[in-house]
Amino acid sequence: MTKQVALITGGAGFIGSHLSELLLDSGYKVLVIDDLSTGSLENIEHLLERSDFDFFHDSVLNEQLVRALIKKSDHVYHLAAAVGVKLIVEQPVRTIETNIHGTEVVLDAANEYKKKILIASTSEVYGKNEKVPFDEDDDMLLGSTRFSRWSYACSKAIDEFLALAFYQQYGLEVVVTRFFNTIGPRQTGQYGMVVPRFVLRALKNEPIQIYGDGKQRRCFSYVGDVICGVKALMESDKTSGQVYNLGSDSEISIEELADLVVEMTESSSKKEFLTYEQAYGRTFDDMQRRIPSLKKANKAVGYSPKMSLRETLSLIIDDKRKEL
Repeated sequence: MTKQVALITGGAGFIGSHLSELLLDSGYKVLVIDDLSTGSLENIEHLLERSDFDFFHDSVLNEQLVRALIKKSDHVYHLAAAVGVKLIVEQPVRTIETNIHGTEVVLDAANEYKKKILIASTSEVYGKNEKVPFDEDDDMLLGSTRFSRWSYACSKAIDEFLALAFYQQYGLEVVVTRFFNTIGPRQTGQYGMVVPRFVLRALKNEPIQIYGDGKQRRCFSYVGDVICGVKALMESDKTSGQVYNLGSDSEISIEELADLVVEMTESSSKKEFLTYEQAYGRTFDDMQRRIPSLKKANKAVGYSPKMSLRETLSLIIDDKRKEL
């Protein structure tokens, strides 16, 4: 029997590399395209020798290559994007261009060859909406265009509009997933991701820098749970034209997270609070709470996160210890 072929854009990234492993272990042939701007060859090094894995070091903006790869694929997972608060604040032009034009290229090619595609979006699209938990049809409430952090939310919202337009206008099979603070081994703190940043500082006994007052609350989800949800949503024949939250609905404040990391690493690190201006060199608009409703994904494919935050942190701490 011929193997199903999956293309993952951004497949050398944190989530993409874990998804590559899952699909390979499930019997897929996997093609990955990644320009390594935020991904890393180290993430997929252990996969390069597998006969059913092919890596292309290139950008999703290379239309000719993207079309050729999609033509030979059965499923397309579009994960390539500019990610991380720090990167978004510092490089807003790159964020907007990569996210919007990259998605345009991938959707055009998927539509030409009528290949089912999953578009990875983000909890950022809910913006400053204070209603919790967030349902997929809730309103977006984005901040002023003066704050470049909203360029990411806006660009991903346009990705969603575009994906759903392809579904409505052309009948393209499209699924949109909104990720909520996915964490796990291989994630870098380089672009502002809070958990790897806290863990590395705790292991080095350096001050743990908390941006703002630390009272903002988030739900962190294990990457292994999230990618199982992604795969299930792609493989279902009832999910096209829909948007799904994927993550955990268990909340913790950023200050509590810092305390937990210090406790689990047995670190002597102290907490250090920085204003957003100190952290990012400019004013910054943040939201206090961000909790997903997981009812829709649960009803569609039985999605339910299994791994606790403590268990996930334990894996990350082990991973970062090896890195050091």
